[in-house]
Amino acid sequence: MKTVEKIEKEMIHTLKFNKNEVLTSEEDVKKRWSNLFRAQALGNLLQSKVQITFETADQKTFQVNTTVWAVGQDFVTLKGGVHIPVNAILEVD
Repeated sequence: MKTVEKIEKEMIHTLKFNKNEVLTSEEDVKKRWSNLFRAQALGNLLQSKVQITFETADQKTFQVNTTVWAVGQDFVTLKGGVHIPVNAILEVD
């Protein structure tokens, strides 16, 4: 089992990401999109935070507690203009 490190969103810009997809099944990818759009609605309507778990290029796993402002085709924009590649996201709670 991988160790999950907590990270502040302000530190995400220091991380490097792969272009590889971190999820292995099509079902998991669909679930991630659904959860991302739900998180975007929560962020924009209620300013609610979610937990995003993601993997970096060196295969470390991080988790950030943040507000999702926008979900694009390739990136998720968090409060403060921070971006995480969608393909790096393991889970959204």
